[in-house]
Amino acid sequence: MHTALPPAVVLMTDFGLSDTYVGQMKGVILSLAPAARIIDLTHAVTAQNIAQGTFLLGKSTPYFPDGTIFVAVVDPGVGTSRKAIAVETARHIFLAPDNGLLTSIFQGEEVTHCVTITNERYMLPSRSSTFHGRDVFSPVAGHLASGVAFEELGPEIELAECTRISLPGCQSRDNGASWEGAIICTDHFGNLVTSLDSEVLDRSKQWLISAGKERLPLCRTYGEVADQQPLAYTGSSGMIEIAIRNGNAAKMLGLNDGEPVRAFFR
Repeated sequence: MHTALPPAVVLMTDFGLSDTYVGQMKGVILSLAPAARIIDLTHAVTAQNIAQGTFLLGKSTPYFPDGTIFVAVVDPGVGTSRKAIAVETARHIFLAPDNGLLTSIFQGEEVTHCVTITNERYMLPSRSSTFHGRDVFSPVAGHLASGVAFEELGPEIELAECTRISLPGCQSRDNGASWEGAIICTDHFGNLVTSLDSEVLDRSKQWLISAGKERLPLCRTYGEVADQQPLAYTGSSGMIEIAIRNGNAAKMLGLNDGEPVRAFFR
């Protein structure tokens, strides 16, 4: 007879790994749910960058099994009147500050329930005003992983009450002859991830991507250009990315998050 495994607990924060914050969160979770399987999605969200956080979260959740508990903490408003919320979808549970960090989840998943986390029974007894990741969200995740019912966390609220933020779009003003977007984030390699969705580009056309002073060919892979040359390509998230073959595009091209990008065909 097989014993069901506890749900995975996935952590995403802007805490980095040079301090003890992430380790403390894991310690709290394991104290309450010793068999929990904890996965680090990333702790390298740019500090306080809620838009980047929700983008990375939304692009990652499809790859996790049903029942996964996500703890997402990018929380510049920690300690203020902003709510802590728990959101249940058809597949997953999300714990996060109500500051727009779950915008991509509201857009991309079927939300079944949403509550404010108010039941202090499932928080740490002593709570810092600046570290709700450890003192609120982690213990709640541990209790959920050990079998506490979702509805025990607090009162139900309407999804419309939850905060959403505007995300960089992908839009055309000329019936698909060109598309406008922006750089969302920069990955570990210095590749620039944009809001241009490759799905909207007519694949029978040869596209160019403009960003700053650059005009880049849209390629299938890095090997289509010479070493140290720039290119654009469809990244693993389905979005158009800008890179330097064997180089760092963010540094070499001087492009930053939020800068406009445009796709147009030759």
